[in-house]
Amino acid sequence: MCEDCNTASSTTAHAPTTRRGFNFNAGPAALPLPVLERIREELLDWRGSGMSVMEMTHRSPEFESINASAEQKLRSLLAIPDDYAVIFLQGGGSLQFTMAPMNLSVPGKPVDVLHTGAWTAKAIGELKKGFSYHIAASTESEKFARLPRPDEINFSPTASYVHICTNNTIEGTQWPAIPETGATPLVADMSSDIASRPIDVKKFGLIFAGAQKNLGPSGVTIVILRKDLAERADKNLPTLLQYRTHIKEKSLYHTPPTFAVYVVGLVLEWIESLGGLTAIHKRNDAKAKLLYDTIEASGGFYRCPVEQSSRSKMNVVFRVAAVSKAPTEMEAIEKQFAIEAAAAGFAGTPGHRSVGGIRISLYNAVEPAAVEALTGFMREFQRSHG
Repeated sequence: MCEDCNTASSTTAHAPTTRRGFNFNAGPAALPLPVLERIREELLDWRGSGMSVMEMTHRSPEFESINASAEQKLRSLLAIPDDYAVIFLQGGGSLQFTMAPMNLSVPGKPVDVLHTGAWTAKAIGELKKGFSYHIAASTESEKFARLPRPDEINFSPTASYVHICTNNTIEGTQWPAIPETGATPLVADMSSDIASRPIDVKKFGLIFAGAQKNLGPSGVTIVILRKDLAERADKNLPTLLQYRTHIKEKSLYHTPPTFAVYVVGLVLEWIESLGGLTAIHKRNDAKAKLLYDTIEASGGFYRCPVEQSSRSKMNVVFRVAAVSKAPTEMEAIEKQFAIEAAAAGFAGTPGHRSVGGIRISLYNAVEPAAVEALTGFMREFQRSHG
């Protein structure tokens, strides 16, 4: 073994323990510590290859095995049927707002949208650039503080597909049950709750998700697509924007985000080690319950504006001193909350800039102990400022 290799191995083995904060960022978000430790262990030499995954050509047998393994782990975890393709793309969930209608919309048949917040608004913005669409339901008049009820949804009889965002990170809402769309394909933006709970993939025509919240780092977008739907696309579409291109080439048509795909595979392995989706769902439910119970027990000092049946298990939003303070005073105390939270080691507590308040993201890798520590901080903050 070379001298440099010995030195690198020794340095890694004796690296000091790093102080880890409590990460409640909305994305990119927390990664599991065992995954980060595995990355550190393999960073300079992936399993005897003599190189980092970041240095590998995507045409090598080593990376092809990493790519295939990540796909297989996702198929196993989500029970994805064989008639669905799994592809790893780039461009984030935002590119899918364009790519999905380019491939799946049928002339003369609108795209139905369940409009529930900022991310469906962005999807609508892309549809306006050349696609027929129909708002099948919207709660915009109520500031998206709840999801549409079944009797409020009006699907088109000949829709190309239905677009839904299963979890709304900014507004703090999450569909507890997926609406039935019959024979019309359902296209789901699952960027913020994929692999956080069991789902029936067969209910969807297409699922897309940026990995950077529940499944890995930023840079890779996961698409799960019923293969027959990929054939809807005009073959004169740009090659890179056709799903069939990436299906045929097994996500290797051009250079993929190799390191991000590698990390996704490790995160999937970690989820499986905890007991799969059933176990991660139970863990996520417990974290959310603890936080919501703390809000409800505060006597109004903390207030969640979201209707109870629509509340997200992934992104908990609330206001501070909402009952007793004027709006300007409330904003001031919320800024103080964020300052003191950061000083106490809690990252990512301010709400989205468009809505304000506080937002706590409870993605898969957020440990229950982090939520326990946060709720303790919240009780102390109320005692000091209430």
